[in-house]
Amino acid sequence: MSGLVLKLGPHERVLINGAVIENGDKRSRLAIMTPNAHILRLRDAIHPEEVTTPVRRVCYIAQLVLSGDANGKDARMQLLRGIEQLSQVLTDHDSRTLLSQATAFVMEDQHYQALKSPRGLLPREERLFAAHLT
Repeated sequence: MSGLVLKLGPHERVLINGAVIENGDKRSRLAIMTPNAHILRLRDAIHPEEVTTPVRRVCYIAQLVLSGDANGKDARMQLLRGIEQLSQVLTDHDSRTLLSQATAFVMEDQHYQALKSPRGLLPREERLFAAHLT
């Protein structure tokens, strides 16, 4: 993750390698130069009670690694299994692309990107569940 730039709003919080950092009164930018730093925007965090769908479950597992609550090597099989299950259901080109990216990021231990890729599936999953309920 070398060279990642975080743009933070006023008083926005971010978790970096287990430490919660809060921005001041003005917008700011942070350049994260350390490779493989564990970074999670707290506004994007999924809370345990929100883990109610397959995509959210995959995102949550990646989030646990970023927060330091799970070991990346231990979470790898859970992530890959979850991505594989999603790929059996989400067969359109865009979903397949995001899932392939997520798999590659998991294999490279790039957990921030492994979280970011499947997050793109959340709106699609929401639409599918809404269509199924009607």
